Amino acid sequence: MPENKTDSKNLRIDGQRLWDSLMEMAKIGATEKGGCCRLALTDLDRESRDLFTQWCRDAGCTIRVDKIGNIFARRPGRNNDLAPVMTGSHLDTQPTGGRFDGVYGVLSGLEIIRSLNDLGYETERPIEAAVWTNEEGSRFAPSMVASGVFAGVFDLEYGLSRADEDGRTMGEELERIGYAGDTDVTGHDVHAFFEVHIEQGPILEEEDITIGVVTHAQGQRWYELTLTGVESHAGPTPMDRRRDALLGAARVVELVNKIGHDHAPVACATVGMLNVHPNSRNVIPGQTFVTIDMRHPNDDVLAQMDEAVRSGIAEIADRTGLESELDQIFYYAPVPFDESCIDAVRRGVDDCGYSSRDMVSGAGHDACYLAGAAPTSMVFVPCIDGISHNEVEDAKPEWITAGCDVLLRAVLEKAGHVSN
Repeated sequence: MPENKTDSKNLRIDGQRLWDSLMEMAKIGATEKGGCCRLALTDLDRESRDLFTQWCRDAGCTIRVDKIGNIFARRPGRNNDLAPVMTGSHLDTQPTGGRFDGVYGVLSGLEIIRSLNDLGYETERPIEAAVWTNEEGSRFAPSMVASGVFAGVFDLEYGLSRADEDGRTMGEELERIGYAGDTDVTGHDVHAFFEVHIEQGPILEEEDITIGVVTHAQGQRWYELTLTGVESHAGPTPMDRRRDALLGAARVVELVNKIGHDHAPVACATVGMLNVHPNSRNVIPGQTFVTIDMRHPNDDVLAQMDEAVRSGIAEIADRTGLESELDQIFYYAPVPFDESCIDAVRRGVDDCGYSSRDMVSGAGHDACYLAGAAPTSMVFVPCIDGISHNEVEDAKPEWITAGCDVLLRAVLEKAGHVSN
């Protein structure tokens, strides 16, 4: 490998090449409104994987695919016995997804490798660009299942047995598209992991800040609530004798919203689904089904929110004469990212001279599971109007370049760049 030709603080990635690669990848599964539809392990996902791996081979990388289809493209270091520094994300999208969610993190890893090649820059440790299978979870539930298997959260059999609505499993579809790898999923040491991603929210753009330094990811609690009253005729039934399940649900919506505001600014509390039975215009609803999503980066606060929703629903049910059945169906612990990785991102921001602020990720990412297996952090860049999981998702080229420049510095710090 050639000698290093420049000091690490002066390194820059090729922003135009990164943008062009993103636009080329966006042609695979392109939608009419400018977005992408590449559901996990479809033929379109296979095409995106094939293109990525070909680009990586052209950049001199070796390719490893594990048994759940995760892809690792390795650029060698001076000491290949050392655990690699890894960066990456996912290539699958939502059914009406955008051009940046996930794929930006994947192609930023490739761009770092390409730029280091251009500059003849050697690192002590290997660098790997990763693609995680089925991050979105829109075809196979749950989301982030393959990074979860890698981190030991799920076992391999569970991951491979996840089925889509037609009964086809991840294992079967990996075999079909040719990405059922032969290496073990677990047991691979990672020195550090970084993921760069669009924010998927409005804060950075609204505050005119270029980089979000992600310090935590929110914990999540999901609930399903059934409220049962009595169906009765909307005309003859007096107001004071009604057991209206929809009235109870309306008060639950207000309760959940209040809990979110009570724990501002980082708490989120949402009722996302409300089903009414019998859903007839002249019948007082006898039963409602409600979903509740509560998030906070501090587990103690999340527990307080849990107590507030439980006691509040009990009080609402008592006041409205309803029976309530509340089940917590999902719990995802808050994720504090690694301080040394966070500091590496901050130093990268300082070297580049970008504006920044600390942030908490409100969404789940592969990095959240990787944090249980290796020191991890994330880098956010703005997206226009904070819109994501939408075909109109967009970002400015200068934001895309900035995030990758910061990522480059964080990766180099952990990879132990070699002096000239």
